[in-house]
Amino acid sequence: MKRIIVTAVVAGFFGFVVGNAFFYLASPLWIDREVSEALPAELMVSTIATGQFTDADSAHRGSGTAMLLETAGGVGVVRFTDFEVTNGPDLEVWLVKAADITSASDVTGSEWLSLGQLKGNIGDQNYLIPEGTNLSEYKSVVIWCEQFGVLFSPATLAAS
Repeated sequence: MKRIIVTAVVAGFFGFVVGNAFFYLASPLWIDREVSEALPAELMVSTIATGQFTDADSAHRGSGTAMLLETAGGVGVVRFTDFEVTNGPDLEVWLVKAADITSASDVTGSEWLSLGQLKGNIGDQNYLIPEGTNLSEYKSVVIWCEQFGVLFSPATLAAS
């Protein structure tokens, strides 16, 4: 009887751990996080560059517009509009110095700057760029899975 109880406890614990790991890794496939963040109307901005998000591959898809903006006070902002990307774990927004990103090696082979966690995989959103960053050096915005080192969607920026 004791052996059955020990086996049941171990199996239950193992099932709990595996189930939670599966949910953590797979839930982004069916759970979307929508964001609807407006750019403050009183904020005076000029558009430095724009680009369109594209698919990284058949499993990692993206669409929408990325805009590199600068405020009258010199603060840089990356804004996404009509944005949608395949959801995944630990997604971040990166500015990358390389242009025409087509693979993860293009990203890792260049210099990049993380703007933080992706707020949502669907919707308009804004990301502040650290003060003192030379905006003209960055030629792409990418959605990057930090946990697995996977490119989800690149947007090559073209000067406006």
